[in-house]
Amino acid sequence: MNIAGLRVRITIQKNVTAVDRIGNHTSVWTDYFSCWATAVASGKSAEETEHAATTQEADRLDITVRWSSETAAVDSKQYRVLLNDRIYDILNIDDMGFKRNSRKFHTQLVER
Repeated sequence: MNIAGLRVRITIQKNVTAVDRIGNHTSVWTDYFSCWATAVASGKSAEETEHAATTQEADRLDITVRWSSETAAVDSKQYRVLLNDRIYDILNIDDMGFKRNSRKFHTQLVER
């Protein structure tokens, strides 16, 4: 793994259930872990969707981070990635040959 390539700072957020003062349960995103990463545009063909009579291209990134106990716990169901004030859902995770050197998150931009 090329350490010099880890040039962008990302924040991994976890989805947790919070209880407000009157007992209502709500889903809240909280910061879980922050680290340096490599982010490159996905080599897959761009996916287009039609929404409200306009064609929108799906913005996908492959984000590679160093393996650690924090990044090893990340899954695609409960976590998401923040990069430059943009939110990316984790589609799937590549363990890079199970060598415990790095993990690659295949992500897609969330529309707000």
